Amino acid sequence: MTTSDSNKAIYRVVINAPIETVWSELVKTDQVLAFFFGAVCKTPEQLEVGAPVAMQTTNGKYRSVVGKVLDFSPPHRYAHTFKFTNHDDAPCTVTYELKEVAEGVEFSLITTNVPVGTKTEKGMAQGGPFIVNTFKSVVENGRPTFGGRLMLGIIGLVQPLTPKVCRSENWSFEKIMEL
Repeated sequence: MTTSDSNKAIYRVVINAPIETVWSELVKTDQVLAFFFGAVCKTPEQLEVGAPVAMQTTNGKYRSVVGKVLDFSPPHRYAHTFKFTNHDDAPCTVTYELKEVAEGVEFSLITTNVPVGTKTEKGMAQGGPFIVNTFKSVVENGRPTFGGRLMLGIIGLVQPLTPKVCRSENWSFEKIMEL
């Protein structure tokens, strides 16, 4: 399910798993996260309010997304600023909300303050459905859907074409804190 207006978009699925399992998968660091396009979530110490975060390639050469943790309330809410490193657009906010329901956990990915008419807006509109659907598959089945695995294979193949602006040395945690 997806809803959106000019300032907020919500991508939602119900995941058949306990809330602790869903939360644990969402906040993994230092492991490949298929639902985040095969990136690894890095932070200098641990995920907590105020900590910088970076989604980087498995070899550590590139950081595609950076931000700062705004809310970290296990196992129900995690929010951070969000900036694609290959776009000059201002950061927006991404919030993950988990709510227990009869069928399992309602997982919502909510984007707010996405700069209108930007590459960030287009990227979030394309990436949101992939993230929630791949996340559901990973939690419920231990791996992405077939289509998700194909997408991850293509992403791996084009990694050498990543713009130089995304190189990790351009996005230190100190620089991320200044955003």
